[in-house]
Amino acid sequence: MHQIKVNNEYNYEVAKNGSGLVINGVEINADISELNDSTLHIINNLQSYGAEIISFNRAEKTAEIKINNNIYHVSAKDQFDILLDKLGLSSLNAAKVSEIKAPMPGMVLKVFATEGMEIKKGENLFVLEAMKMENIIKAPADVVVKTIKIKPGDKVEKGQVLMVF
Repeated sequence: MHQIKVNNEYNYEVAKNGSGLVINGVEINADISELNDSTLHIINNLQSYGAEIISFNRAEKTAEIKINNNIYHVSAKDQFDILLDKLGLSSLNAAKVSEIKAPMPGMVLKVFATEGMEIKKGENLFVLEAMKMENIIKAPADVVVKTIKIKPGDKVEKGQVLMVF
C-alpha cells in the first residue's frame, strides 16, 4: 500500500491487486501501455490519457507528471514511511532526537553503530528480526551515538529504548 499526495492537496491510498489497482478502496482496471521510458497511454472508463514523467526523484519519492498537458507534483509514501510516521520518526531533526525505541518486538541480529560514532540521517543503525523478517533500522537524523543498550542476540520489546543519542 502507498499513500500518494498530488499537488500537496489531494490524498490517495493506492494498492496493487492481481488484476489492477485499488485507489481509495475502488478497483481500477485501466488499460496502461508504456510507449517509452517516460511516456504512457492510459484508457480508463472509455477516456484516454497521455501521461509523461517529467522528473522523478527516487530518494525523495517525488515526481512531476504531465497528464493531458496538465502538470502534477506527486509524492509517495510506502509502508515503511507510513510506519516511521506512526512511530514519530519521520519529521524529527537532530536537535529533537534523543533516543530510538524498538518499533516492534524482535531479536537484534546485528549492530552497525558504536558508542561515540557520528551517524548521518538514513545510515544503518542495527538489524532487527521480527516475524521472520529482517528490518534494517536507520538513523532518523544526523546524530552522535551516546549509549547502545543492545547487542546481537538480544530480544527486545516494542517501545524499549535501544540507543541514546
